[in-house]
Amino acid sequence: MIESMNDEVEVVCPACSPKIAVPHDVLKRGQNVIVQCQECENVHPVKIEKVKTFNVKVIISKGEESFTKSTLLTSEEDLMVDDEIIVDDGESDEVYPILITAIESGENRLKKANASEITSIWGRAIDEVAVKIAVHRGRNTEAMYKRVPGGYEFIIGQEETVDKTKIRIKKIKIRDGSLESKTGVAIPAKFIKRIFAEEVFKKSWGDGKTQWSMKGKGRSW
Repeated sequence: MIESMNDEVEVVCPACSPKIAVPHDVLKRGQNVIVQCQECENVHPVKIEKVKTFNVKVIISKGEESFTKSTLLTSEEDLMVDDEIIVDDGESDEVYPILITAIESGENRLKKANASEITSIWGRAIDEVAVKIAVHRGRNTEAMYKRVPGGYEFIIGQEETVDKTKIRIKKIKIRDGSLESKTGVAIPAKFIKRIFAEEVFKKSWGDGKTQWSMKGKGRSW
């Protein structure tokens, strides 16, 4: 599903990533949109659906105090109890990572709901956030998570270790909808919607060296 109609969009790829949205280039606009996957170069059509936004009340408990904020959710979002989300309050310009403890829809409390059904969210403030990472492996993309403090910075072009897997960050999808790909740019975890990365394989000794290039490196006979 398209999140915006820029020259670069984030959609699923039927060839390499049928479940996780990855960056694509828009080749053709109009009624029948055609895109090309930046990971595997597969060209395919996508269906555009209009995304609606909702300003939802959030009651946050932190220690012994509770306070009310609001956050924007889209019609693409399904939330459930125990989910971790980022509350980005537009009025105070403050960001709060929370764990959802209850979801209200009118007079009902639900375990799971689409953003369009939610009237208020109850949550507990947490110091850490679970950052979603789409790791590109060959022609496939795997979903991974890394739990870090909200202020922890991920830097495009640098390596990270996730569950003993070494990755290199290629792009970062920010919660305001923008996609950052410039090497060296650092973004705090609490502002990140998703990281796109590639797995880093450690070369074994002698990789890339021919027998000729290794002559003279050992014992002379």
